[in-house]
Amino acid sequence: MLSSPGIGSGLDVNGIVSQLMKVESQPLTDLDTKEATQQTRLTAFGTLKGALSSFQSSLSALSDPAKFNAVSANFADNTLANASATSSAIAGSHSVEIQTLAQSQKLKSASFATTSTAIGSGTLTIQFGTYNGGTFTLNPDKAAQSITISPGNSSLSGIRDAINQANAGVSASIVNDGTGNRLVIASQDTGLSNALKITASDDDGNNTDNAGLSQLVYDASTGGTTNLSQTVAASNATLVIDGISVSKTSNNITDALEGVTLNLLKANPGTTTTLNVSRDATGAQSAVSSFVKAFNDLNTTIVNLSKYDAATKKASILTGDSTVRSIQTQIRSAISDPLTTAGGGLSLLSEVGISFQSDGTLQFDSSKLSSALYDPTKDVSTLFASVGKTSDSLVSFTSATSDTVNGKYSLNISRIATQGTAIGNTAAALTINTGVNDSLSLTVDGTNANITLAAGTYTATSLAAEIQSKINGASAFSSAGIKVAVSESAGKLAIASNRYGSASIVSITGGSGKSDLFGTPVETAGVDVAGTINGIAATGSGQTLTGTADSSGLVLNVTGGSTGARGEIDFAHGFAAKLNKLVGDMLDGHLIDSRIDGINSSIKDIGSQRDALNQRLADTEKRIRAQFTALDTTMASMTQTSTFLTQQLSKL
Repeated sequence: MLSSPGIGSGLDVNGIVSQLMKVESQPLTDLDTKEATQQTRLTAFGTLKGALSSFQSSLSALSDPAKFNAVSANFADNTLANASATSSAIAGSHSVEIQTLAQSQKLKSASFATTSTAIGSGTLTIQFGTYNGGTFTLNPDKAAQSITISPGNSSLSGIRDAINQANAGVSASIVNDGTGNRLVIASQDTGLSNALKITASDDDGNNTDNAGLSQLVYDASTGGTTNLSQTVAASNATLVIDGISVSKTSNNITDALEGVTLNLLKANPGTTTTLNVSRDATGAQSAVSSFVKAFNDLNTTIVNLSKYDAATKKASILTGDSTVRSIQTQIRSAISDPLTTAGGGLSLLSEVGISFQSDGTLQFDSSKLSSALYDPTKDVSTLFASVGKTSDSLVSFTSATSDTVNGKYSLNISRIATQGTAIGNTAAALTINTGVNDSLSLTVDGTNANITLAAGTYTATSLAAEIQSKINGASAFSSAGIKVAVSESAGKLAIASNRYGSASIVSITGGSGKSDLFGTPVETAGVDVAGTINGIAATGSGQTLTGTADSSGLVLNVTGGSTGARGEIDFAHGFAAKLNKLVGDMLDGHLIDSRIDGINSSIKDIGSQRDALNQRLADTEKRIRAQFTALDTTMASMTQTSTFLTQQLSKL
């Protein structure tokens, strides 16, 4: 074989083979073109998915019913107060006179030479309540707090730091008045019911003298010891709303006008300002406008991917694609079709100014939406969000899932949820003695804790307040979010968990005060609400009832009332929920992903074809090159023979 093909024969073997292989390789170019087309389609479907995701994101704002029932509240003179409102507020105008602001009580100590002056160690107990006519009535909603002052923290500054680190509902600071340093203790909460009573368990053995830690005690009730001085008295905010006198413990008032929060800034007695409460369409307008824009953006993407340009006679990458047509058709139908039931007097998006234009885009008439929002006979939230309207005021719609079927559901309650309770069977002893009957061990909603009551003589009401304060102040309970209410009836004490349902349990397990305070308590666990929705048993948990079958995912909150028929729930998925489910199914299901999988499979198949073709081309080149090499060898041999014969003949 010749090492350099063509030298002997003069044939351009490499050139011939190259040209022949160029023809043979044409199918490889076709495969490259096919793959490039499939890659472009893959990119197109990725772009479509992205556009669908963006459109779906725009629906979340429309899914919030509060967005369409927003209310704003504003004071004419905002230097006096500011206000905010929830959807439950009623539109209207109110005259408001702010007479006084609420204040927190502040107490000061005697003057000490330096901040490092030793004061004393032991335990400070801080209670919150109201002073009135020489009595101190405990605030049952505020837990008593005990702060340990160690010998290492017994200086003035050390006690200040220990109080602040205890997060006990008070703050401490040191004020140098020019003559010395005074410890100032201030209640963090304002109002008459948050005045302070500070007692000490002094390591020097005397809890009331003016030495050691007891220098910091304050009890302004009759017979109490007050070694601290009051610099600011606790007081309530007082105001007059529409001629009605109002007194509140805080300057942040949430319960004077339903759904309206007032934040008082300055008193101005004798002068009224106007509070205007009105519907706020800003959020709804913005949400709907964003929805229309998102749809139009999606529409533009779909058109660009699937249009056919008649002028240039050029099709787009997804022109005629059935998946794209299906997506476009389904979304447009979902927007155009009326809701089967809405319960808010609206069933079409066109009724709130959203309508299709001839080019397939949406246009938005904001004035129509405003008209619907301010129409008291209409509830725009039902047009967009998933909303359930109940006919019983003690039954409220909580939530639903995409599985919940639109419709009217009848509700029948067979059992009302209750709280776990422990009720004494005898009147409680009203004198608490240290180490004798001052402790209780309890289990509340599965959590255990021990409490110690302050020694003293109580009324049944004040004893109930003391027990409630100590239970709610126990860290084991408060850290678990557990609270109780303690009441009395005819001297018998009752502890009720704030929780409803079978997990609500109160048990008095022991303690030196159990017998004196509760005798043999009757302990009753709570029960869950029970009933049927449309005649089918629902699942109860606490006060929550969750439907099954068609009402699967429908969650109701039953806060009271009687057993038996409790009216109907008119439930409907609004457009936002309907579109969200539709687009979610498109993104998560097989509609697009199956196409993408198919394209990826085609690309993979093209790769396999390319590998096979490359192998075949290599074999073909090898075969052709061998044939031409043989020809080259033969021709070279014949040339040599010809040359030899020519030379020999020339010699004759």
